[in-house]
Order: sequence, then C-alpha cells, then structure tokens
Amino acid sequence: MTEVTKPEGLPEMEYRFLGRSGLKVSAISLGGWLTYGGHVDKEGTFACMKAAYDCGVYADGQSEIVMGEAIRKYGWKRNDLVISTKIYWGAAFGTNRINNVGLSRKHVIEGMNQSLERLQLDYVDLVYAHRADRHTPMEETVRAFNHLINTGKALYWGTSEWNADEIAQAWRVADRLGLIGPVMEQPAYNIIDRTKVEQEFAHLYRETGLGLTVFSPMKQGILSGKYKNGIPDDSRFANEKIEFIKGYWKRTGKEKWDAEVAKVNKLEPIAEKLGTKMSVLALAWVLANPNVSSAITGASGVGQVYENVQAVAVYKKLTPEILAEIDEIFENKPPAVTARF
Repeated sequence: MTEVTKPEGLPEMEYRFLGRSGLKVSAISLGGWLTYGGHVDKEGTFACMKAAYDCGVYADGQSEIVMGEAIRKYGWKRNDLVISTKIYWGAAFGTNRINNVGLSRKHVIEGMNQSLERLQLDYVDLVYAHRADRHTPMEETVRAFNHLINTGKALYWGTSEWNADEIAQAWRVADRLGLIGPVMEQPAYNIIDRTKVEQEFAHLYRETGLGLTVFSPMKQGILSGKYKNGIPDDSRFANEKIEFIKGYWKRTGKEKWDAEVAKVNKLEPIAEKLGTKMSVLALAWVLANPNVSSAITGASGVGQVYENVQAVAVYKKLTPEILAEIDEIFENKPPAVTARF
C-alpha cells in the first residue's frame, strides 16, 4: 500500500455542537459501514482512521471490530474520541431472529452490550435507534435508551432515518416522563435529497434543538462527478459483490440516471471557479447548512480523507449567489417553512 502523507495547507477541523447538547463533534466524520470490516483491508482501514484522527475527524463506525483494533493499535485516548454506533438489526449475533431486531428494551440493551464487546470499549458517545420500530411502544424505546445513558453505556442517544412525527413523539414521551429525548437524527442529505432535512424537520430544530449527523453527502458518489462518462469499473455502482448496490443505477432507470448525471455535470464549472473538486463542493454544500452538526463521509483511501477535509474551508466560500446557482441547476429547493407559534 502506497503511503500518503498529510498534505500541507489542510484547513483546521471545525467543531460544532451536536444540536442543543454541550457535545462538540467534528464537522466531518468518518463512517465505516460500506468500506471497513470487509471491503477495505485491515491495514487500509487503519491508515484511513489514522489520517482522520490526525485531521480531528470523529469515527462513526459500523465496522466495530476493526475500528476497535485501530483505537488500541494507535493508543488513542478514549476522551479524545467521539464514537457512535447504531441499534436495530442484530440477527448476526443470535439465531433467534424474533427478538434480535427492533427497539424493544431487550434488544436495545443486548444490542448495546454486543456492540461494546466488538469495540472492546466501556461506552460509546452516541447511540442511534437505526430506524423506528412501529411494533414497540415509544415509551419502551425511550426508556430503553435512557437506561443505556443511566448505566453509562452511552452518553447521548438519537435516531436514524426516523420521520419528523416519530422524533416529535419520542420527545413528547421523554418530556412526559422527565427523560432525555433524542439529541440527534441521522438522515441522508445532499444536493439531490434535501426535502426531509430542509422542510420536514424544520420545526424540530426550533422545538427540540435537534442536531444532524447526515450521511450520503455525495449521493453514493454521484455528486463527485465520477459518473459523468459512464460507470467506471472501480466505482461503487460497478460493484457486483454488495447485493443492495448491485445494479442500483439500472434499477434507477436509464432516463432518470442520465438526467441526474447531466445536472451533476453542471457543477463542474462551479467547482473549478472555487478551485476545488466536485466531491469537495458537494460536501461543502452540506456543511453550509447550519443545522448540520456533522457530515459522515466514507473513504477507501487516505487521500480521500484529506480531500474531504478541504470542504471545511470551501463551504465558507459558498456565497448566496453560488448557492442560488446550484439551486437553479437542480430545481429542487423546498419551499420555505413558515414558523409556527
């Protein structure tokens, strides 16, 4: 593996409060769902995590075993890290699938214990309810995540891919019981997919102080510009091994895919004007939203980690005129939401 040294002139990492909490997280975080623990070798994972740590990026990890190994390998202090995990699915550690899924008290507590065992840690900073469980009473779920906090296994809890009504309901239950509500939500958010974050969640920022740790800032790589001339052999959508990705662009439909790529290609002159890459522009656009606490990025190589960090400086160059230019290209800006009193 070719070693990539940290380039000079990288911007200092920016840290933002996680919603209304007192916890600060890096504006860019490193996720490991697709790339680590199977699709990138262990040494490659270690190198990416080391580069991220050196840049002040926090780890949002699904590939817990190898990430735990990296923490021990480099001797990082636990208090210097912000680590998150998710709970919902979990059949991998049990043969009885009936109770190894969902957000019941049983599965939340057992799932947390299994996660900590894989990470070989005493606690995580953030734990997410990964999807809403409409078969479990909301009160049971809220109490279960508060139990994790009360027993020191997690410091904050939040949701992932819940809708606004579900998050509001969790807060109503928490307020009624004098418990802690979900501090953060983890939705997809990018130039193409923006309605949920900018419109549906609008009242939650005011009412609950909701913070966002968003994923897919580059729309599975589409916004990076790598697909402007077709599907490269080394790209994600050419991957035939990961079942849900296999043939994704074909399932999208050629007409829709081509129209989407044609719009993305129009970002290239804007990126060139800013002296950056399209991928950095896409990530910078996400960071320009003040409700975003952190954007979760993937990286299969150290160079990608360093490239992503550039967005911390580039988002400050996105003037209202440039943002309007991007809106005009995609024609998908949600209508403004009127404040409710």
